[in-house]
Amino acid sequence: MTQRDVVFPPTRRTLYERHRYSPAIRSNGFLFVSGQVGSTEDGTPEPDLQNQVRQAFNNLNAILDEAGCTFEDVVDVTLFMVDPQSKFETIWNIVLTEFWGEAPHPTVTAVGVTWLYGFDFEIKVIARLPENH
Repeated sequence: MTQRDVVFPPTRRTLYERHRYSPAIRSNGFLFVSGQVGSTEDGTPEPDLQNQVRQAFNNLNAILDEAGCTFEDVVDVTLFMVDPQSKFETIWNIVLTEFWGEAPHPTVTAVGVTWLYGFDFEIKVIARLPENH
């Protein structure tokens, strides 16, 4: 088996090791990032939906940064939301105004789910790695 090229953000390694998954893997010029939720450093959810979305993006951006990427390198996004009918507009407004950036935008799939382990929002991405990495 080939050794996985794992990317860990600087402050959350213990959390990933406790739950036994990799935050991101570099492979064939791409970075595959596990779903990121709005958790604090100890893994608990941010209680406020808006802050939870912002924290999920902060957690995502820490991984992207560690891999030498930014959100501009993201080519594909999957969003998971609990109760999207009541929360989609709030989530989408934060995503678009604070994090999405300028066109052309990445592809996106939004999925309504019934459970996210106590969270209301999760974001999973694939990014193109810069050529110098």
